[in-house]
Amino acid sequence: MQGWKRNLWVLWIGVFFTSASFSMVIPFLPIFLPQIGVTDNVEMWSGLLFSAAFFAGAVASPFWGSVADKYGRKPMIIRAGICLTIIYTLTAFVTNPYQLLALRISQGLLTGFIPGAIALIGTNTPSQRVGYALSMISTASASGGIAGPLLGGGIAHLVGNRWAFGSAGIIVLISTILVILWVTEENFTPSKKRGSVKNDIKEAWANRQLMLVLLLTVVTAGSIMTIEPVLPLYIVKLGGSAENASLLAGVVFSLPGIASALFAPVWGKWADKVGFQRVLVIGLLGGGLGTLAQILFSEIIGFSIIRFVYGVFFCAVFPALNGLVVKSTAEDFRGRAFGLNQTANQIGGMIGPILGGFIGGIFPVQSVFAVTGLLLLTAMGVAYWRGKGLTNFAKTRSNA
Repeated sequence: MQGWKRNLWVLWIGVFFTSASFSMVIPFLPIFLPQIGVTDNVEMWSGLLFSAAFFAGAVASPFWGSVADKYGRKPMIIRAGICLTIIYTLTAFVTNPYQLLALRISQGLLTGFIPGAIALIGTNTPSQRVGYALSMISTASASGGIAGPLLGGGIAHLVGNRWAFGSAGIIVLISTILVILWVTEENFTPSKKRGSVKNDIKEAWANRQLMLVLLLTVVTAGSIMTIEPVLPLYIVKLGGSAENASLLAGVVFSLPGIASALFAPVWGKWADKVGFQRVLVIGLLGGGLGTLAQILFSEIIGFSIIRFVYGVFFCAVFPALNGLVVKSTAEDFRGRAFGLNQTANQIGGMIGPILGGFIGGIFPVQSVFAVTGLLLLTAMGVAYWRGKGLTNFAKTRSNA
């Protein structure tokens, strides 16, 4: 088997397990809080625990990107996997919310398994297969996100939340061992520049095409998190019954992920033929219209169908953005570029819930879908009108 194909399949398994471990733990943190003595301000602690890792990750990602450009992406994946294993294992033993908060901050500061895998795939895959490879990694992340809550919920139901956290640590450890044994990083040239986050930001700022990609990443990541705070309540409202609210919300939540697992490879193969920019525009257009269309349905069946259709198009966006990061940067800056891209993801993840909660608290819940849809359509317009520059820049890079 060719080296890039072996890397792809091993990292597919690793990203699937890592994504599953994340979704095994995160959705159950609010339920776990009363078990460690939090009886007041549970919502506040829940929000703090969710946002702490996003904030810490936004701060740390550029640093780890710089280290990856100096020492390689594989060592960074292994480092992140070991740190995540330790953090999840320690989570099983926490006795108060302050310990849990410290571990969540550590998770944001020290991890980065999936961004590292994306960077390695983007730099060690033949240029004509990059779109397909990045889409496969996106499929692994989406599939793990679907399987994780089911696995974590089952383990928590049988033996408790602490064992679920410990199991997540074991799963990540297995992923890390697979990377150590079978992933090879052949296409790596150490950066000769002295590592400096300030200098990296300056270099990225000078690359207007990369800055456009980072801006679109913030908007896209934020659009997901804008809707999530209000979506469960909206689903209960459409379903008409609170008895099966958790099950119903879980099913509807998973629909875009299922669509991504099915259709992301199709978009990836098409991106290799027509270019990432065109696929990005279509994905943002379908995501924006799909988000707006969700306002039109007042019953759960139609809403679920349109959520799935939205996922079919929206799953094209992140692999296309990752592909444009590869195409718009020099090889010795790529690790730092993906670090900055991860920071953009984290910023979007922080802004999104705040914006969604604010809009949903003042206006009808449908307004959150309206604002999010319009944001995605605006992003589509920017990607389209500036797309010629993105395409030409990518061609220049590929010919250099």
